[in-house]
Amino acid sequence: MGRLSQPNVGAAILAFAVLLFVVAAVTAPIGAVLVVEDIETGERYVAEPVNDGSTVALEYTHSVEKSRVYDEYRVDGQTLVNTRMEFESYGWGLPARVDVTNVNGTLVYDPEEPITELEQLSVSPGRIAGHTLIVDETRYDLVEVTDANDVRLHIERRSLLERML
Repeated sequence: MGRLSQPNVGAAILAFAVLLFVVAAVTAPIGAVLVVEDIETGERYVAEPVNDGSTVALEYTHSVEKSRVYDEYRVDGQTLVNTRMEFESYGWGLPARVDVTNVNGTLVYDPEEPITELEQLSVSPGRIAGHTLIVDETRYDLVEVTDANDVRLHIERRSLLERML
C-alpha cells in the first residue's frame, strides 16, 4: 500500500512532461504588439499586433512651421528603427544638414542607414499638432485616444496565453 507500480510512475512522468510542454508552449513568445501607454500611470491606450518589418509612423503638424511631418519606423524585434522622415519645411527638430529629396514639395529624408534605433519612443500628443499614429494601415487619432497625455510607445512580445486573455 502506498507504492506506485512501475506503469503508474511512467504515466506520472509522461503526464508531468506533457504539462511542462503545454505550459512552455502557452507562455512562449509567439507574437509582438506595439503598446502605447501613459508615461505616468502605465494605462494602456493601444496594443496593436505587429511583426518584424511592420511600419509604425507618427504624422503631425510642426508646432512652429505649421506644416506636415511624417516620421516612419520599422519594427525590428523589440526595436523601433527610424527609417524615413517627410516634412514640408525646415524647422526646429527637423534634419537641416542632410541630403533630402524634394517630392512634389515634400522634403523626404530616406537614408540607407537608420536615422535612429529606439527601444521606446516618448510622445506628447498635441491638440494643435494633431498627432496621428499609423500602424501598418491602421490609423489612430493619438490625441483623442490618449486625451493628449504623454505616452511611451514600445514593442512587447506576447505569449499565446496573453493573446487569448
